[in-house]
Amino acid sequence: QVQVVESGGGLVQAGGSLRVSCQASGLTFNDYSWAWFRQAPGKEREGVSCISWSAGSTYYADSVKGRFTTSRDNAKNTLYLDMDNLKPEDTAMYYCAAVGRVCPRMQTMQTGWGLPNPKYHSWGQGTQVTVSS
Repeated sequence: QVQVVESGGGLVQAGGSLRVSCQASGLTFNDYSWAWFRQAPGKEREGVSCISWSAGSTYYADSVKGRFTTSRDNAKNTLYLDMDNLKPEDTAMYYCAAVGRVCPRMQTMQTGWGLPNPKYHSWGQGTQVTVSS
């Protein structure tokens, strides 16, 4: 049985930092590339970042580039998202999901990630990040 649990969200002031984590069990974590998504109230879910199965490559949405860093510890079956210089517009529920052996094509990630996409699986329940101004 696959279980994916995100944690680490919270309330932070603008300019602050947070680390959110995603721990998976019941599947071979390092078989997959993993991505972070977020969804704000009234908005569509959007892709934030992707990290390849080997951690050899990463991708970031323009809105977070230079502020967010994704990493993974395959020995701990855990994915991380370090968020610095947070802005109120980063307020959202953050989710992780497995996205296949490799991250989606750049064009796909730049144009909405093809959501909803049945290839993305093992979603967690999300962790709320709230940034106050």
